[in-house]
Amino acid sequence: MDLVTALDRARGTEPPGPDTPAGPAVPDWPGPARELPRARRPGQLDLGRLLRLSLAAADPTGRLRPTPSAGALHPVDARLTVGADCTLPSGRYGYDPLRHRVHHLGPVPPDDTPPGATVELSVTARRTESHYGHRAGPLLLLDTGHAAAALWLAARALGTGPVTAHLDGAREHPLATVRVLPGHRPEQAPLCALLARRSARPPLPGTPAPGDLRALLTTAETAGAGHLRWCVAVGGPRPELLERAPDGTLRRLAAGEARPTLAAWAAGQRWIADAGAVLLGYGCPTGADATRVRRDHLHAGYAVGRAQLTAVRRALASRPVGSWQGADLGAALGGAPRQNWIVHGLALGSGRPEEGTK
Repeated sequence: MDLVTALDRARGTEPPGPDTPAGPAVPDWPGPARELPRARRPGQLDLGRLLRLSLAAADPTGRLRPTPSAGALHPVDARLTVGADCTLPSGRYGYDPLRHRVHHLGPVPPDDTPPGATVELSVTARRTESHYGHRAGPLLLLDTGHAAAALWLAARALGTGPVTAHLDGAREHPLATVRVLPGHRPEQAPLCALLARRSARPPLPGTPAPGDLRALLTTAETAGAGHLRWCVAVGGPRPELLERAPDGTLRRLAAGEARPTLAAWAAGQRWIADAGAVLLGYGCPTGADATRVRRDHLHAGYAVGRAQLTAVRRALASRPVGSWQGADLGAALGGAPRQNWIVHGLALGSGRPEEGTK
């Protein structure tokens, strides 16, 4: 089934079938596993720390990681192309996030490999399909975007050289790449915040303060690179949908309580109706070609991944919401049908008593 048809089916109300075996959690990389050595000098790209802060599992089952994944199934696989000024010799490597080891896959042409490392992100679809069935397609793309965000955030926190995420959706293999250059700057953020990016268990009560909502919308819009529109549904004494105005203030997109409808659209997850707020990225019209489908979903996962760290820094509980059925937000707001579907969301809670948002 092609991606466009698969997305149409995933957006429908057909329930997925019974669970099937997920298969191995890590590719069967060839050759012996190698440790990731620590950096020996300033400016050397420490791949071990980069991967520990972004993709490595923190428990033997592989469920707990610094990047979220639908159903904690973690379908994203990482291959590294390593050049000079890194803690591994130049070459291509497959990464094992369960053991935090790499496997050498082969050399790279010495004249064609710049310094630093490129991480290629692909997926083993079976892991996600084992639980979500025909709804897996968009989730695989969102998970890949989250993994790219985790790598970007880890590189920035470690004070590496420039880091660039490529999420244009032009290819299936790899779906995305993250390029990290060597460098030596002061660490840009507390590293503990990266490892604290856990999806909170419901309930998530308490409407975040206006300053928190503005920060989350700003992060999502910046990371999303204009490919989606962003708004936030809030509860409290004045439930409404808010968006960020050009001057950076919050403005009303629609009045009224949206969270019960969002809960119904999000595979019937009733707890969303009581969340303090829900950040929403929407767009990707029906009939969009495969490149745009990939691009919009990759950017949505990347933006929500970046926004989740903003939530951590502001002491907000958060939980990504990736499965949406019949979620035609544009039509619900009075626009043309099938043009602005919810692509991704981030449920939020302050843990504080309900407050107004003005």
